[in-house]
Amino acid sequence: METNTINAALFARMFLAGAKNLEAKKEWINELNVFPVPDGDTGTNMTMTIMSAAREVAALENPSMEVLAKAISSGSLRGARGNSGVILSQLFRGFTKGIKKYDEIDVTVLAAASQKAVETAYKAVMKPKEGTILTVAKGAADKALELAETDISMDDFLKAVIEEAEFVLSQTPEMLPVLKEAGVVDSGGQGLLQVMKGAYDGFLGKEVDYTIEGAKTGTTSVSGAAAATQTEADIKFGYCTEFIIMLEKEYTEQTEQEFKAFLESIGDSIVVVSDDDIVKVHVHTNDPGKAISRALTYGSLTRMKIDNMREEHHEKLIKDAQKVAAQQKFEDEERKKIVPPKPVGFISVSIGEGVGQIFRELGVDYLIEGGQTMNPSTEDMLKAIEEVNAETLYILPNNKNIILAANQAKLLTRDKNVIVIPTKTVPQGITAIVTYSAEATVEENTEAMMEEIKNVKTGQITYAVRDTHIDDKEIKEGDIMGIGDHAILAVGKDITDVTLETIEQMDAEEAELITVYYGEDTRKEDAENLENLLSEKYPACDIEVYSGGQPIYYYVVSVE
Repeated sequence: METNTINAALFARMFLAGAKNLEAKKEWINELNVFPVPDGDTGTNMTMTIMSAAREVAALENPSMEVLAKAISSGSLRGARGNSGVILSQLFRGFTKGIKKYDEIDVTVLAAASQKAVETAYKAVMKPKEGTILTVAKGAADKALELAETDISMDDFLKAVIEEAEFVLSQTPEMLPVLKEAGVVDSGGQGLLQVMKGAYDGFLGKEVDYTIEGAKTGTTSVSGAAAATQTEADIKFGYCTEFIIMLEKEYTEQTEQEFKAFLESIGDSIVVVSDDDIVKVHVHTNDPGKAISRALTYGSLTRMKIDNMREEHHEKLIKDAQKVAAQQKFEDEERKKIVPPKPVGFISVSIGEGVGQIFRELGVDYLIEGGQTMNPSTEDMLKAIEEVNAETLYILPNNKNIILAANQAKLLTRDKNVIVIPTKTVPQGITAIVTYSAEATVEENTEAMMEEIKNVKTGQITYAVRDTHIDDKEIKEGDIMGIGDHAILAVGKDITDVTLETIEQMDAEEAELITVYYGEDTRKEDAENLENLLSEKYPACDIEVYSGGQPIYYYVVSVE
């Protein structure tokens, strides 16, 4: 029988199937990133975003459409990572607004919700670019609107919308020259297409593993989980079994002794009380069926009750852990009331131990580890905002792929003045905090930091993970690349040579300061050798070299 509407149960399966399909394709999507860098992360960011929502959906039992919509929207908003993840979360946010008031969704509702999704996502991006995930979403939504005005089945509707999304994706290289040069389609658009294809598989009822790792209705700390395991292990017999036997056969004292002996062979905590024509039984056992089968030989059963004691202990531990967490939160909030908030605080994203130490010495209150190799989520940002006891908070994302998540956290914060300084690199973040003056107003500091970060040029030295052609440069897997703020500046085989050429391309001749942060895979002696070479080449320029400890990037350099 053909299905022309989608209820909450079916939509939940479709969403989970979409999430699982994206997860399965994430590495392939990562490889579509234009720059062939080892931290290409579009697929990872989108997967972590949708899985944050999927865990909430998987924990629901028989939800209404409204409850389901809230779980998808809230889960993806808080779990959003990277620009592609934030945009995906905004698409979900808009889409769920369009469906939450309906018990069942037809093609008309789907089309309207798709339009709302696109509208919401475009608003979230300050300067939307065509040829991206936004374009694919818009093409699909416009096709949905066109089809909704025709007499079409849900199956044909979904197929046609996906085909249109696939066609628009194939055209993205014609809209963004950088995609065409690299020979790839937009990675974010490909991620969205895989969500749609997976959801369609769920609609068709194809065999999909809907298991979502980490999905559960309760949460507990690591120590709480360990305690639960230990307590459950101490419970020898897991089922508390109770019932009453309505005697139908002769039940002598000897019969009772034999029955008790049998119960002792399969359990403990045994209570057997006889009273005329009834026998009340209580036993802890791992096989309630055996106790019941034996009891049935004496008569019929009533008032049967079987409880899983391990589960009860686990739930008790969870409740205890929640009480402790609530008490801790209460105490933290009380302490914050006692200690008045300071006027200004700083939150910064860091990329290595050395860089983190520099930020701490400059007065950053809270460091979020992640940066290039693992973009932090909106939830990570919200946690940091909650932890820092300050009236005004400056967030330094230090990566262009983290700015949207920071802005999303700002929008979700009500009790503090959060200002996101759109730093795209660590050197910009360091410049921003150095520019801050305690004597200036918030407005003056914000303006000064925004101006100063414009004067920082950044170069990052890493290796290529695949062959490609970009920025008029032929790149082979394993080549060393120097990546500037807007393009690849140098390509070669030697790390030092590529670093020197990159700095030269950054107009170092006119600079006053060159700063080098060397990574965890770079020897101190090599960094000192680079410092000597730079001092010889740019004698009028101050040269500073620090241990950054960042992964993947041999050097991060700034020219000011």
